[in-house]
Amino acid sequence: QVQLVESGGGLVQAGGSLRLSCAASGRTWGINTRAWFRQAPGKEREFVAAMTRSSETRSSDNPYYADSVKGRFTISRDNAKNTVYLQMNSLKSEDTAVYYCAGTMMRGIQVSTGNYPYWGQGTQVTVSS
Repeated sequence: QVQLVESGGGLVQAGGSLRLSCAASGRTWGINTRAWFRQAPGKEREFVAAMTRSSETRSSDNPYYADSVKGRFTISRDNAKNTVYLQMNSLKSEDTAVYYCAGTMMRGIQVSTGNYPYWGQGTQVTVSS
């Protein structure tokens, strides 16, 4: 089993920054792609960013972002801590949502929630205007 635990959410003013963390534990060696999704009230869960391992080097690289966050959000990983981060800058009110981290054994960028069997409990991000 794989456990994912998010942290770092909170309340921030528009234009501010937050960094989310997602720590993985358990049988994590098979997880090749880590991602962040978000869900705003009354809306479906949507893809935010993902990072997938290169099959040749097995290093995490190839980040991919939703258009709505490109240039503002950065996904990164600390392999020693088995933790993925989401640095969020220039936050807007429309970024308000519960943010979830997710993991899958599939390689390549997966933007569909159905491709991720492992999920964290979510962390609330609220951006005040």
